Amino acid sequence: MSTDRRSFLKISGLAGLGFLSGCKQKSGAQQKKYALPEIKKQAAEKHQSVFNMSGYGAPKMEEVRIGFVGVGNRGSAAVERMSRIEGVAIQGICDVRPEIAEKAKKRITSEGHEAKLYSDGEEAWKNLCDREDVDLIYIATHWAKHAEMAVYAMEHGKHVAVEVPAATTVEDCWRLVTTSEETKKHCVILENCCYDFFELLTLNLARQGFFGDIVHCEGAYLHPIMDSFFEEDKRYDFWRLKENALHNGNLYPTHGLGPVAQILKINRGNRMEYLSSMSSKDFSLKPKAEEVAKEDARFKKYLGQSFRGNINVTNIMLENGSTVMLQHDVSSPRPYSRLHIVSGTKAYAQKYPLPAKIAIGEEDFLKEEAMKQLEEENTPAIIKKIGELARQVGGHGGMDFMMDWRLIDCLRNGLPVDMDVYDAAAWSVITPLSEWSVANKAQPIEVPDFTMGRWKENKEHDINLEHGGSTRVHQA
Repeated sequence: MSTDRRSFLKISGLAGLGFLSGCKQKSGAQQKKYALPEIKKQAAEKHQSVFNMSGYGAPKMEEVRIGFVGVGNRGSAAVERMSRIEGVAIQGICDVRPEIAEKAKKRITSEGHEAKLYSDGEEAWKNLCDREDVDLIYIATHWAKHAEMAVYAMEHGKHVAVEVPAATTVEDCWRLVTTSEETKKHCVILENCCYDFFELLTLNLARQGFFGDIVHCEGAYLHPIMDSFFEEDKRYDFWRLKENALHNGNLYPTHGLGPVAQILKINRGNRMEYLSSMSSKDFSLKPKAEEVAKEDARFKKYLGQSFRGNINVTNIMLENGSTVMLQHDVSSPRPYSRLHIVSGTKAYAQKYPLPAKIAIGEEDFLKEEAMKQLEEENTPAIIKKIGELARQVGGHGGMDFMMDWRLIDCLRNGLPVDMDVYDAAAWSVITPLSEWSVANKAQPIEVPDFTMGRWKENKEHDINLEHGGSTRVHQA
């Protein structure tokens, strides 16, 4: 199916749910016995492998020529970070808002970047993808455009780095996989939490057997950002509000899932088999919409609208018998938490509430001095190499910069990327699968095997810089 055709269907789907027509969604009682049947059908479909992108190193390149698509808060920060990395040439910057594109260009901190601006219409991003002198497209738009843009870029010979989630439907998750395999272009999910310092420490410890057998892991995105859904300068075209009105499930699973997926070797020796998901009712978004609509007529179409429940809990069963619990809540007044729990037969780790802590056996958590020694002895080489500099550059405490640096270093050295297209698909597919399960009274649904059986042989990614690590950073 063509990109234009898919765009039309997505727009038509929004219209059917009331965003273009003003009509309401059907209530749960009005839905069929098995709601959202297309999700169940797509999850059960079988696919044939073409080429294994796990462990694949694309031809090395001395210079990585980048085009940015979507440079709001997150995208513009990425422009600045990338301009600090050796061997990067920023060729173009695209955003539907010319003033935002221009503002992002001004954040470039080094010389030698053309940074041509693309803001002439909703399809301007295609012109950037069509350029022959671009190697990597960095996508940080609203979620609904991620897969469409990533597929188009790969089909036009570009590697892709795409913000989370990489796709919002099961079908689009498969499109990312098949396109990456057919074109041999990387599709990297920009899951920055995999590069947070404590998460990398626990990953290194797990690989050394410190935790013993991993019994259970937990991850979460608990972040009170509901007010921003109604602020135009923070959410272009109120896109995140629309997502929370269209879907009821774990809408943002990858921050919690990504780090524990690596610890549990998902797609590299292990896989997710099935999940079950449950959401509370909405206690917050509907009242907020009613309040805001009194002052702003643009929100009157949300009156009477159903919204995602405050909290979603999704449980996942893995092939090796381990379990994962994910939580998502962005509309309850609560302290921020990106819960990271690793529970094994020998040791236990937990981050949030801070400070992060580790316990060995059934005793209390390690004291400060013992914890410090454990960190010094087990910090992976990637942190030793770039961690302090990443903290100085910034971006969520440095993990954003470490993620960008690692991506560029892999491309310049012809190395496999840390987070490949199978990770992008498997971590992102939790959203539509959880939506189906919520709509069907927490019934279990199978998680597609995007590796198509190759998870049994795929190797874990390198966090100790056994290869590469040669890319330098421009000092501010």
